[in-house]
Amino acid sequence: MKYLLILPLCLLAPPLAAQSTTPADLIANYAAEAGVAASAERGQALFTASHTGGKPDTPSCTTCHGADPRAGGLARTGKPIEPLAPSANPERLTDLKFVEKWFGRNCNSVLGRDCTSAEKADVIAWLASL
Repeated sequence: MKYLLILPLCLLAPPLAAQSTTPADLIANYAAEAGVAASAERGQALFTASHTGGKPDTPSCTTCHGADPRAGGLARTGKPIEPLAPSANPERLTDLKFVEKWFGRNCNSVLGRDCTSAEKADVIAWLASL
C-alpha cells in the first residue's frame, strides 16, 4: 500500500538532468561502450577525410562544418552552423540527446551509416582538444 502512495509522487517529480553532460563525460561513456580509448588524432582524421558511403553532396564533415571547428559553418540549406569546438562554443557537447541526434543525422549523411561508439569518442576527443 505504501508503494501506491509513492508512485504518484515519482510521476510528479521533474525529470533528472540525465541529458546534461560534459565533453569529458561523453568521451568516457562512448570509449567505455567501445572498449577502446578515445583518440583525438583518429577523430580529426574522421572529421576531415572524404568519405564515399554517404550523400554525394556531403563527402566530409568539413563540407558543412568547415575545416576549423572553432569557426562556424554553413548547412546545405544556407543556415549558419555554430562552432563545434567547446572552446569556441561552450554549449556544444553538453546535451546527450542533442549529441546523439547530431551524430545520427551527420554520420548517416557523411558515412552512410551510424557512427560507432569509438568514432563518437574520437571526434569528441578531437573537438574537445581544440
